Amino acid sequence: MSNSSSSISQFLLLPFADTRELQLLHFCLFLGIYLAALLGNGLIIITIACHHHLHTPMYFFLLNLSVLDLGFISTTVPKSMANSLWDTRAISYTGCVAQLFLFGVLMVTEFFLLTVMAYDRYVAICHPLHYGTLLGSRACVHMAAAAWASGFLNAVLHTANTFSLPLCKGNAVDQFFCEIPQILKLSCSDAYLRETGVIVFSACLGFGCFVFIVVSYVQIFRAVLRIPSQQGRHKAFSTCLPHLAVVCLFVSSGMFANLKPPFLSSVFLDLLLAFFYSVLPPAVNPLIYSMRNQELKAALWKLMTGCF
Repeated sequence: MSNSSSSISQFLLLPFADTRELQLLHFCLFLGIYLAALLGNGLIIITIACHHHLHTPMYFFLLNLSVLDLGFISTTVPKSMANSLWDTRAISYTGCVAQLFLFGVLMVTEFFLLTVMAYDRYVAICHPLHYGTLLGSRACVHMAAAAWASGFLNAVLHTANTFSLPLCKGNAVDQFFCEIPQILKLSCSDAYLRETGVIVFSACLGFGCFVFIVVSYVQIFRAVLRIPSQQGRHKAFSTCLPHLAVVCLFVSSGMFANLKPPFLSSVFLDLLLAFFYSVLPPAVNPLIYSMRNQELKAALWKLMTGCF
């Protein structure tokens, strides 16, 4: 690691507010969102784990998504809340490395998992007779493990590359958490080109996953529209639309944040987009999935009524 990088003992994160009143408002808002995410995702994990009839590929992947969302929001929000509460901007160098690494693991794993979930819905609707063969328990475990392993390896590569660069433009990060593009802004001119190459490679893989999701849903909608009964179409859509809504929220905000033209860049817009792809999805995903899924709603209701 370079001397200029190792001389930095901490980074300064971007605050959401400057006045004490707004800092406390930010703390309360994030606390409410964080508790909602913990409750919603926790309930889904417990419900799927406790109800044997939900031990199917679709709910297995949903359980993995809920675990990811718990980790995702816990990586960024608690530190931001603590900084607002104690009126500070600091995060230690080690804390920043850990935050960037964990964020990278969870974000990439979630994207790969959403791709696997699109494949699950494609097979279930377009090839229902082969569903048990193509998505057996072993295949599901292998696909989930591959998503987690891909996220881990990707994060190791990016974190090692990013923090091996010489940082000579201060320690103020223009975001409320440590992420790769903001750390690269602190690197010396031309030193970031190596990491940029790795990012381009990862972006190509991400684009391939995005194309796969789009093609899968084109085939799914064509198959659903050929179902003769309205009840059958409604049931098929009820299992697909929540996943599609989650993909749109997560992917669209993340892609726009990283691919937007330079003239659209501003501190406020960057903060807003980061909120949409790092904070909002873990909080609203449980609501999206349980709203149209009658089977999951019934199991959740049974779990809650059984507890009280």
